[in-house]
Amino acid sequence: MMKKKLVGLVGILVLSVLLSACSNYKFKADTEYEIENFTATNHKGEEVTLESLKGEPWLAMFIFTNCTSICQPMTFNMTEIQTELEERGVEDYNIVGFSVDPANDSPEVLSEYLSHFTIPDESKWNLVTGYDQKWIEQFALNSFKSIVKMPENDDQVIHGSTFYLIDEKGIAVKNYPGTGEVPFDTIAIDMETLIEERLSK
Repeated sequence: MMKKKLVGLVGILVLSVLLSACSNYKFKADTEYEIENFTATNHKGEEVTLESLKGEPWLAMFIFTNCTSICQPMTFNMTEIQTELEERGVEDYNIVGFSVDPANDSPEVLSEYLSHFTIPDESKWNLVTGYDQKWIEQFALNSFKSIVKMPENDDQVIHGSTFYLIDEKGIAVKNYPGTGEVPFDTIAIDMETLIEERLSK
């Protein structure tokens, strides 16, 4: 009987430690990539700049509409992250998808692409274009340490499948897999914590 009580007590102690750890979760940056200034046009025909995004954290990814491999799963996974954020009541954020095939991805084409997904809140989304191929390749490398490359004899642009979390100052502070084992909960908690810490400053 005493043993059972002891096991129960240990269980309660472990649970209380875990709960207090959750409530005291502090955001810790893994990276410190400063995002370069940019001006682009989103799928709604609106101008999006680094400055216009500042003040709130945002999630970024690299995709293109003619992609035959990872882009659709990545976009779907981003909608799932947004569902998690909505369930947590998180509101002050943006989602930015940089087209790596700007010559083909006009705002209209990007809008058509996004219409095939169930988006919890499209007002947060910005699929952007309006720059040239050389620029997006340099921008991805300089700002996100990521490879974007248009092959000479192929229309399938080489790019990564990573999701990036950018803080309210325009610094990429975390990255996550955008396909496969996507840590939906972790991304939502990181975003929520980043916002809470910003508001408490």
